[in-house]
Amino acid sequence: MFALKSLSRFLLGSNTSKENIVELPAGALYLVRPNSIKGYSELLFKDAAAYVRRTGQEFQYQLVIQRAYEEGEAELLEEEGGQDRAADGLGDKDEKTFLLDEELHFRVDLKEDGEAVLAWRDLSGDEGDLFEFVCDSATRPETAVSFELVAAQCQYERKYHKSYQHATDEELREFAFEDDVAIPDASPVSSPTARSPAISPSPPVTRSLNDIRNTSDPDMARESSKRPATPQKQIEQTPTKAPLSRKTPESREILATESAELHLFDFQSGTFVLQDEDVQAAVYEVGRWQYWLQISGDKKQWLGQEVVPDINPVFNFEYLSFIFNHYTDDGSAYSWLLKFKDRETEEGFQEGLMQGLWEHLNQTKWQKAVKESDRDYVLDAFNDLVLEDRDDEREREAAEEDEEDEDDFEDAYEGQRKEEFDEDEDEDEVDLGRNEDGTVNSQLAVGAKVDRSFVVRGDKIGVFKHTTDNGLEFSTSINKLATPKGKAFAPKKVMLHAADRDMILQSEHDPNSLYRMDLEYGKVVDEWKVHDDIPVNVFAPANKFAQMTDEQTFLGLSKNALYRIDPRLAGQKLVESELKQYTSKNDFSAAATTEQGYIAVASNKGDIRMFDRLGINAKTALPALGDPIIGLDVSADGRWILATTRTYLLLIDALQKEGKNEGKLGFEKAFAKDNKPQPRRLALTPSHVAQFQHETKQPLSFTSARFNTGEGKDETTVITATGPFVVTWSLKKVLAGRKDPYSIKRYSEEVKADNFRFGSDKNIVVALPNEVDMVARRALQRPTRESIMAPPATPRRSKGRGSYLSRDEVVNSPY
Repeated sequence: MFALKSLSRFLLGSNTSKENIVELPAGALYLVRPNSIKGYSELLFKDAAAYVRRTGQEFQYQLVIQRAYEEGEAELLEEEGGQDRAADGLGDKDEKTFLLDEELHFRVDLKEDGEAVLAWRDLSGDEGDLFEFVCDSATRPETAVSFELVAAQCQYERKYHKSYQHATDEELREFAFEDDVAIPDASPVSSPTARSPAISPSPPVTRSLNDIRNTSDPDMARESSKRPATPQKQIEQTPTKAPLSRKTPESREILATESAELHLFDFQSGTFVLQDEDVQAAVYEVGRWQYWLQISGDKKQWLGQEVVPDINPVFNFEYLSFIFNHYTDDGSAYSWLLKFKDRETEEGFQEGLMQGLWEHLNQTKWQKAVKESDRDYVLDAFNDLVLEDRDDEREREAAEEDEEDEDDFEDAYEGQRKEEFDEDEDEDEVDLGRNEDGTVNSQLAVGAKVDRSFVVRGDKIGVFKHTTDNGLEFSTSINKLATPKGKAFAPKKVMLHAADRDMILQSEHDPNSLYRMDLEYGKVVDEWKVHDDIPVNVFAPANKFAQMTDEQTFLGLSKNALYRIDPRLAGQKLVESELKQYTSKNDFSAAATTEQGYIAVASNKGDIRMFDRLGINAKTALPALGDPIIGLDVSADGRWILATTRTYLLLIDALQKEGKNEGKLGFEKAFAKDNKPQPRRLALTPSHVAQFQHETKQPLSFTSARFNTGEGKDETTVITATGPFVVTWSLKKVLAGRKDPYSIKRYSEEVKADNFRFGSDKNIVVALPNEVDMVARRALQRPTRESIMAPPATPRRSKGRGSYLSRDEVVNSPY
């Protein structure tokens, strides 16, 4: 695994126009001298990435080659003094930059074996000297061709000082340099004995810039309808075709109708392709709390789609675009883009669509139920906005540091925690084999005081030890869970408690009671009757790190009540003095606490309440977006609230930045009615959603998202999963407004539960139906067509007698 050493000042500096437009993420950089006595070929960067980057000047672009290091290699080179190649004037030792000018004669060749090679002149070298970037074998040909098209567009803009959109296909072909001699083979690293045969490669596969029809950047996109003039070998691919439109239901009321351009996401090229330059996008009411999105052109009906959360609406006002998902009757997913002529047009369409979506979810009229001061909160949650903290210089500076997701990973965990569990691994004590009733792994609890993970599977709990090499080792199995009275049950909820010595369990058959398991004995020893009339639907620790202490009390929630549970009380365990009960149907669904004990509570309606203590009214109530909240987490300091819905996450900044309560958290003082916090919706892009569902045939369904956590540790990363994909978000990238804030890893089966190892964001524990895995976060990749379609990962085998993770051995182990 390689980590890019980047100079983030180029990416995240004060000049926001400096950004990467297109990239090739893996390859090797050579300097090839076909006619030099210095040697035929020199390997400059063994592992690198290639980018086309904007500069701070209009019509000026750079070709950038960035070195990648094997883990630990950078430090080793520094110790040995390294080889500084900055003397060539092309950048520092980890990055080479070239002004994209026609003098470079930049070209891309696709070899017969599928290898893609970028080549350009070494302007400071001898005649015939070339730099060559040999792409990794996993690089798709159309990705390399797309890279060349963007380079040509950049060179056109530099030469003519006007947008490439004014260029004809023939004018762009000026930068193909098709008459240049064939690119020599870059692989030899010393002068060949027979020069001529060695540097005469197979004839390159020629092709025109027209082979690619679009690019990944909204400003560098072009469609060509002309065919190339020269014979060529085409890349075999089938463009994504628009499905047939459904019949439009009879409409009752029009909520919005606007003109726009229509683009369809092409799975093969990974780009949006123009379908119609002028369509009407309309939102209709078609039934009681039922709404319909219809897109029509002059000559055809393009698509009709129910307005439901699964369309994953994203509005980007910078590019005047709206991206969403469309589903056919057979469950296939497509991603579409509408581009509007101006901001006012997009705002009018947004309000109509979001009104329909909100009313569908809440079954209440938008104008009556949502205060005008709350409407911006709801609308902002679906905007593709930069959540910038203008008043916190440290946050901004942190966002401009090196990309921590790809660099400087910890290889060893900080110290060994005290081991408090019986490590008896006598295989005679383990009930081997699959559960006959077909149960699978369902829940995961990660130890904080001890280095253990606990996996629930039916009426069993498996205990896995975290090893020093960041792996998992099966320790023991707690079988045949039963109440103190001997009644068997399978826990539906679990929580570690009392310095990880105990685990609190709940049976789905008794919502008014909880059970305490003594983990050292592996036995349920107590039943706690909470209340005769108030059930326990949710329970949570008294504070963020209560799990590490001997704190006995914890929180409980019913649908309409919030209270404290104290197991030390005689009889019923609910603390009456700390009970807050509501008469309305709030439908509470999740809770989380800060290190100080502040409380966030969410509901199936989608609203969030913030308390500084139990037994009182909430200090702040945030409006409902309508989607049920299934999980909730809070940063230790209370600054950030993370809510999980089925199709997206919601990140909320609880710090007040102006007004009389400036500097206070929403837990301490209420936000002014016209100064609600700006929510940030963390969602997969619609195009990635379409690719996910194209691959898995499963709808999005996120597991409860969590921050990494640990005493004295800052929250830097968010983790969740959907289907067979583990997904992490970098908070620095989110706050900096980066377009690539999340990474993924695909498994062979659905991910049932996931969490970070306590005290670090570098390692993730993943529970699959029949396996458990510890994976390094650096193993997650950027979501691309290749990584989404990548062969599913197989969990590595744990060490130690009785260990289990291999799928082939499921029948011989308890998990």
